[in-house]
Amino acid sequence: MSSQVRILASALGVALAGGLAAAAISHAAEKPAPALAYTADGKLVAPQNYRTWVYLSTGVDMAYLEGPPPSQHTFDSVFVDPASYAAFQKTGTWPDKTVMVLEVRKGQARGSINKAGVFQTDRVGVEYHVKDVARFKTDGWAFFPASGAPLPQDSACNKCHEQHGAVDTTFVQFYPTLLPKAQEMKTMSAAYLAEEAAAK
Repeated sequence: MSSQVRILASALGVALAGGLAAAAISHAAEKPAPALAYTADGKLVAPQNYRTWVYLSTGVDMAYLEGPPPSQHTFDSVFVDPASYAAFQKTGTWPDKTVMVLEVRKGQARGSINKAGVFQTDRVGVEYHVKDVARFKTDGWAFFPASGAPLPQDSACNKCHEQHGAVDTTFVQFYPTLLPKAQEMKTMSAAYLAEEAAAK
């Protein structure tokens, strides 16, 4: 083999190795971060890209207790990580490591060309509902406010969801893209079904 051929082969090998290394680095960089992660002191790492997740539903001025109408309109929108949504579509319930995000935004009636109804404006709050069976022994679920520290397992949020959640302590009854699957798979909670029957 001539020296020129050896030099060319060597250069080609270096270029190929470099290209493969660059591709590996690029692939690693593109790998999405896990939906569920914690800090060293047990706080939830808030997912920054939740608005690219699966949108479930939006409630307007919803309240779970009787009372006067709110002075400020609000929109409560719920998102769930794509892997958990896909699992629900197969099983009718939530897998371990599910992360749900409740985003609260102000509602405004007057603005631009709007003449009726209410549209969303500024975000005023965000909360997280997480399923982590190994970490939360009571029912596997925990609520995290924006601060990142979990609410106690006997919090009002936990108790309300345990008593009224349609599927696995979650309010699937308000998610029209998921309710038919839960009905088909017969994963509705007995407490919710009894509550619905009593309301008729």
